[in-house]
Amino acid sequence: MGWISGVAIYFIIWWTALFVVLPFGHRSQEAGDVTLGTDHGAPAQARMGRKVLQTTILATAVFALFYLVTQIWGLGPDDFPHVIPGT
Repeated sequence: MGWISGVAIYFIIWWTALFVVLPFGHRSQEAGDVTLGTDHGAPAQARMGRKVLQTTILATAVFALFYLVTQIWGLGPDDFPHVIPGT
């Protein structure tokens, strides 16, 4: 895997991890004051800096696992048996 491919895969993993991390610790505005012009389900405090840090940590761990499995151990999709149901 070249470095451009690695960056691209990390980028995809990071964006996927962001959508996993976003709901953690979410507190809607319904419990307190609703800001005029916003949805009631919008977060009271987004804390995006914390979310970005958590996403980066999760994405780095997932990418490290991906790198370990594909580059160090050498496993790929062709290493798993192809079972066709009904044959």
